[in-house]
Amino acid sequence: MVRLIALLTALCLALPAAAAELGDDGLHKAPWMRDTFKDLAEDLDEANAEGKRLMIMVEQRGCIYCTKMHEEVFVIPEIEQYIEDNFFVVQINMFGDVEVTDFDGTTLPEKDMVKRWGALFTPSIYFFPEEVGADVSAHQAAVANMPGAFGRWTTFNMFTWVVEKGYEGEESFQRYHARKFEEQKG
Repeated sequence: MVRLIALLTALCLALPAAAAELGDDGLHKAPWMRDTFKDLAEDLDEANAEGKRLMIMVEQRGCIYCTKMHEEVFVIPEIEQYIEDNFFVVQINMFGDVEVTDFDGTTLPEKDMVKRWGALFTPSIYFFPEEVGADVSAHQAAVANMPGAFGRWTTFNMFTWVVEKGYEGEESFQRYHARKFEEQKG
């Protein structure tokens, strides 16, 4: 009986955490997402106060790629913990009506702000530096953009590249990812 309990415990620990619940808007809601007023300058200040990086996730209802990320990638314990520890995540609904205030003060409904930023795919994840001027939009300020669904290592490596400020160095994300992927395989 003790062996059975130990086996069941080990199996439970090996499984990914439960996928995010769907909210009333049809979007996935993960515990690490923040419910804010969607004023990006305020969100950036809060992220900085917590020692985290601001990450904006543009998603839409019924998006199979968003579902893939929430059910297969973000639930991997290592990735979920990395997000929780390092990012202040704000979700934007590609077709939503909630007002968003961009860094430059422009206020538009989510659906119009997403058009302004030129986001064409969901999920689209934008990463921001610790400081953003009041005269630029989120699209201009983003240090990296991850458009679409990616697998475990590409996603994890993008997150670490942003946290390590790889965008400031000589090594492009593609080279960083190739190097890290070789290390992770071994």
